[in-house]
Amino acid sequence: MQVQITTVSPVRYEADIDVSPEELQLHFDTAYEKFRPKAEIKGFRKGKVPIVMVKKLYGEAIEHDALDTIAGDVYKQVMEERNIRPIGRPAIVDMDFKRGERLRFKVAYDVKPEITLGAYQGIAIDRFVRTVTDEDVREEIDQIRRVNGSTTPAEVVTDDEHAVVADVQELDATGTPLIGKKSENIRFVLSDPTLSAEIRGALRNARVGDTCRADIPTTEGEPHPPRSLSLAVKTVEKIILPELDETIVKKVTGNKLGSPEEFRNSLRSDLERYWHEQTEQRLANDIANEVVRMHEFPVPDSIVETFLDAFLDDVRGRSRDRQLPAGFDEQKFREGNRAYAVWQAKWMLLKERIAERENVTVSDEDLDRAASADAVRMGIEKNRLLQYYRSSGGASEKILTEKITAFLRENARITDKPLEHHQHH
Repeated sequence: MQVQITTVSPVRYEADIDVSPEELQLHFDTAYEKFRPKAEIKGFRKGKVPIVMVKKLYGEAIEHDALDTIAGDVYKQVMEERNIRPIGRPAIVDMDFKRGERLRFKVAYDVKPEITLGAYQGIAIDRFVRTVTDEDVREEIDQIRRVNGSTTPAEVVTDDEHAVVADVQELDATGTPLIGKKSENIRFVLSDPTLSAEIRGALRNARVGDTCRADIPTTEGEPHPPRSLSLAVKTVEKIILPELDETIVKKVTGNKLGSPEEFRNSLRSDLERYWHEQTEQRLANDIANEVVRMHEFPVPDSIVETFLDAFLDDVRGRSRDRQLPAGFDEQKFREGNRAYAVWQAKWMLLKERIAERENVTVSDEDLDRAASADAVRMGIEKNRLLQYYRSSGGASEKILTEKITAFLRENARITDKPLEHHQHH
């Protein structure tokens, strides 16, 4: 057997493999024996047909059917003999076979890149800290009051504690109504933080019977062009907010808390915990982004495609039938998410390299602790979950990421900065 390895790129190679007729015949003999139990020839019991007749009657078909398997087995042998550790799925890019002669085929495969680690300790990073204010608590309480509030008819909008029902007509650039672009009886709550500022502004001071116009510009990351909407106001309601009393507190907390003061304190603690988690998650992301930014190296396409496959599986998982939505453009999706997949691949490879240098590993004790904590949260028997964690790489990858992130954070030069109120709205 002759083998020639060609470098296509630092992470992609091609193995040109030439298998002699003698070596090839050994593989074919195995294929004949494997087929023999299936052979049926009149005069012989099934599975007892002489091998010479199997070769005479079925040999050519058996050989051609076996070529892919033989190529795969020979390729694995070549990789093992040369201590090459390919990743992803190899691709046979060329095959030449004439019966009775040699088999020649070419396999393209990826390998992990050689990563020279630069600075990853002592990274200067800003941590944006959000301080919970009395206004934050009040806004949350007001939202709870709205959910438990009532409405009364009104003629005009005087503040954001109003709801408007309107027919919405989309307009073209000249202000002409677009056919088929009208929606009736759409309810807008002006205090809703998700309501666009343009619609809220258009409906402020609106009266029943008014027609208001909202011009909505394209926002970054959204594909649709600027839109103009005509809002024909049909009804206006004043939202009446009840006082936060014991009745509402008990209703919201399931009788766990009674007094409004207890509820305010509990709500503040929840908000502080939420913003602490958000701060730490953003810090972890910023550190990862900085580490990736400081290291430039090629990424194998096979790893990128694996991440893109996972992204698509996530899309499928959101539907009941685990299918992609009708009309879903998979190619466009892959192109649009490729940059993020490359980033994920780089971060994964860097984590592995840093873990190797710093001797960071995932132990059985780590998996046991994770299973103990997750079993309670997920309602699954611990030993069953632990067995799954040991057999799949997902839990180990998650724990390794947490350990590497903690290591990088502990060794970073972190400067705390206030997160302004407008930065998270």
